[in-house]
Amino acid sequence: MSGFSGIDYVNSFSHSGKAVKDLSRISCLLSGLGDPQEKLRFIHIAGTNGKGSIAQMLDKICINAGLKTGLFTSPYILRYNDRIKVNDTEIPDCVLDELAMTVRDIAQRSEYKDSFSQFEITMAIALLYFVRTGCEIVILEAGLGGLLDCTNIIKSPLACVIGSVSYDHTQILGETLTEIAAQKAGIVKQGCPCILSSGNEKEVNDVFIERCEKMNAKLIIPDSGIKIISSNVSGSGFIYKGKEYRTAMQGEHMVRNAAAAIECMLCVGKELKVSEENIRNGLERAQVPARVQVLNLKPLLILDGSHNPDGMKALAQTIRASGAASCQAVIGMCRDKNMSDALRELTGCVDMFYACDGFSERAEGADELAKLIKSLGAGAQVCRQSALKTACRLMKERPKALTVICGSLYLCSQVLNEMSVNNEYDFCVTI
Repeated sequence: MSGFSGIDYVNSFSHSGKAVKDLSRISCLLSGLGDPQEKLRFIHIAGTNGKGSIAQMLDKICINAGLKTGLFTSPYILRYNDRIKVNDTEIPDCVLDELAMTVRDIAQRSEYKDSFSQFEITMAIALLYFVRTGCEIVILEAGLGGLLDCTNIIKSPLACVIGSVSYDHTQILGETLTEIAAQKAGIVKQGCPCILSSGNEKEVNDVFIERCEKMNAKLIIPDSGIKIISSNVSGSGFIYKGKEYRTAMQGEHMVRNAAAAIECMLCVGKELKVSEENIRNGLERAQVPARVQVLNLKPLLILDGSHNPDGMKALAQTIRASGAASCQAVIGMCRDKNMSDALRELTGCVDMFYACDGFSERAEGADELAKLIKSLGAGAQVCRQSALKTACRLMKERPKALTVICGSLYLCSQVLNEMSVNNEYDFCVTI
């Protein structure tokens, strides 16, 4: 294994691989690896927004219940390994290299050897690791869509959970909410309970009602009985079905995510031996990097990776709920996103935008992004320093304002990595 790098091997594939029409490609790869997915139990999660937060909540609940818990998420935030975790500890480099070599040996003999995506190879590595470590439950987050996503190769999850469904990746998933929802609903299996987050549009609910009826699957939408009793940058308190809970993550959308996680545990908790106390403790401990992440309290600095209209709408709600008299946003976005509609959600609550680039090969140029923001009637300037350096400068200049770094998870990853290697930013809370 000398000289072999699992990361380099994964990166030798494209992000999406060749287009798929079915799951035969991932089926072939996993079959060659002994079908590790058949040896595991899963909770399957999909959605346009919220799936990462729901995954973290379920992960912390199951860990609190004493279960050896595998977590598969995307994309990574700090480094590749954080996509694959067991009991909140990421896969070690040496094990990643070893399992990547195992996957490589099978992939090279496959008829699809030149067609795999990074995501497919990563999931194969993750499944082997979860089997090796004896995971009792795996929280499996879908990548793109659901129906044709390689995670959908699993046959009978204990439950599936869907976050909010909105417009994103429309060139792949469809131009209408009905089309996009149909892709997400593709993960619903025969007899498998499905929990759909509240707050979705009627056409989304209708798709899931029809799909669940067809699959004889119980559909749960926690659309009533949620009462928010507190909400600030340190989290949210709420009552659901007469019981009080608290999340470490702020916002009405996080409360909806939490309610979906609660309902999931009510469906599978008996089989997994999860208690009400485990649920409460897990929700309080779950945090997701770059999802309304507070980096500093005074002055207030928030990092958020929202990159589509629905996510930006939730961020706007957080900004308004912060009570800050003004807000300044350091923003970078990827050109393949619906930038105009996403930005419109923020223009009414941000006083000045500072456009940046350089965080991804898909990043929109800072000059072009600033022009787009101005065309929407908002103020914009171009960053000539990194997003974090710009935010630090703005905080010193206007310490009473809320400063937000937002627009892309890739941008957030750059910020967190810059913080982790540079002691200059000792004002920041621990990541």
